[in-house]
Amino acid sequence: MNPAYVISKPLFCIAAIASLAMCACSPSSPAQKNATDIRSFSDLQNHFKYRGDGGMLVSAHRGVIEEGFPENSLEGFGRALESGPLFFEIDPALTKDGHIVLMHDLTLERTTDGTGKVADYTLEELRRFRLKDRFGNITDCRIPTLEEAIIWSRGKTVLNLDRKGVPDAMKLALSQKLGAQNVIYTTHTGAQAKDLFEKNPQTFFAARIKNQKQLEDFKKSGVPWENVIAYVGQKIDAGNAEVCAFLRSKGVRCFISLAPTADKLPTPEEREKAYYDAIMSKPDCVETDRPDEFHAALKSIDSLKIKYGKE
Repeated sequence: MNPAYVISKPLFCIAAIASLAMCACSPSSPAQKNATDIRSFSDLQNHFKYRGDGGMLVSAHRGVIEEGFPENSLEGFGRALESGPLFFEIDPALTKDGHIVLMHDLTLERTTDGTGKVADYTLEELRRFRLKDRFGNITDCRIPTLEEAIIWSRGKTVLNLDRKGVPDAMKLALSQKLGAQNVIYTTHTGAQAKDLFEKNPQTFFAARIKNQKQLEDFKKSGVPWENVIAYVGQKIDAGNAEVCAFLRSKGVRCFISLAPTADKLPTPEEREKAYYDAIMSKPDCVETDRPDEFHAALKSIDSLKIKYGKE
């Protein structure tokens, strides 16, 4: 298993998948070197446990922003993993015939060359469309199923399944069928967490706990803290400091998302400064649309301290 960074130191596209698999399996490939191999639930708990050592995990939000690599694609995940150890926030969606695919939007226009609602197509029909990258370029990549993503992820990374309308019971059943130990579930309320935990006590959660009210709500779920990482907002500041202190006292990592803020800045220089500021605020986990740029900032943190000044 790859150690976390410590900031004090610094019909599917078969040809594409075959090429990706060869790259991922090569001992010399960056993606393989950055693999996180989770083989048991205790591995999962240990990987995400807060230890107070400055370790920082990175979550790739749907993959990577790069020409030719669409979001929520296996090709994009493989590319993102070349930058450093990651886990992935991905978006399950339900097809007309009851298959789970990866798609953020309810409709196809932004991310594919198709039109209409995902839910109005069968899996076979969706396979005909090609994915676009985030610049609008049509690629040769096709819409993957969640099952394909889980199989691809084995021995490489952890998948965080966002809430996009697919019943939790369906996602859990698929994970159990595949024997997946490297899958975690986003939950927005204590009731959602309780329902999943009662179905399977060996379920790990990315829980939304941004304030005291949400903290009290989650406490009612009965989920043990060793089964949780907590999304606390877009930054750690005075508004959530008390909540973060409590969570860390229970061994829970506090993570923030830069996708709505720093990732959207127009220039690499502006983003670098924003990533530096985020790193210096010492979150335990950072979600980003640009894991390549964020990892670069992490790796050069000592020079960035000289460039921008220690805080």
